[in-house]
Amino acid sequence: MALTKVLITVKTYPTISTKYDELVCTAGFKEDGTWVRLYPIQFRKKSYDEQYKKYDWIEVDLVKNTSDFRPESFRPKNIDSEIKVVGHIGTTNNWDERRKVCLGKIYYNLTELIAEAKNKDICTSIAVFKPTEIIDFTAGLVDRVWDKNKLAQLNQLNLFETNSEGKFEVVHKLPYKFRFIFKDNQGKESHMMIEDWETGQLYWNCLARHNGDEIKAIADVRKKYFDDFARTKDLYFFLGTTQAHHHVSLNPFIIIGTFHPKIDLQTKLF
Repeated sequence: MALTKVLITVKTYPTISTKYDELVCTAGFKEDGTWVRLYPIQFRKKSYDEQYKKYDWIEVDLVKNTSDFRPESFRPKNIDSEIKVVGHIGTTNNWDERRKVCLGKIYYNLTELIAEAKNKDICTSIAVFKPTEIIDFTAGLVDRVWDKNKLAQLNQLNLFETNSEGKFEVVHKLPYKFRFIFKDNQGKESHMMIEDWETGQLYWNCLARHNGDEIKAIADVRKKYFDDFARTKDLYFFLGTTQAHHHVSLNPFIIIGTFHPKIDLQTKLF
């Protein structure tokens, strides 16, 4: 089978599944500049060589995910299909090479993007979006632990078993939902969750640095995403829908990643 080459730009925070245990939704661009969503992938159970980073080029045997109506959704041919890292794009020249791949099509009007998502002939479910104004970045408290019944079911099925030396430890659940509040080019205000793995990992790193002080950890996360990304960077969002809410939510999109090179002052001048 011909392998598909994908530039990874999105890795969401892991969730748990009674079928595949812990899953990560990955997305990126094919060589022709179109989006592809890779799901399911048991990322943390992959070998070290297969645990790709953002902006790695990977090769994988993909097939259409027939259980997902969204046109960008594919899956590895088998859950244990090999994923090979074949390259990486760095940040030289202010993300110039990354820009060429990622910024081919940009949305500025959220209403238009949502209309495309609801249009069954188009059904756009993943996109690059440029907010016109960032108003705030917030954190809201949610359940601190995974659903006990689901965890019990997973343990009964031994889905966390990895080898004879022990069991696979499920990732900690984030106790907060982080959101951007922003406007599009029509002045439409939105409150949108961000589910980027890097956001969650930043929170845990800040929490450790502040010896468990959640208020200080949240403040540090906000400083990175609001004071740094929103105020000093040329910020874009990678937006994606969830399958369950694609057709039923007024706005089915969440933020699944950010693209944040420095502001190009030459471009601003002209």
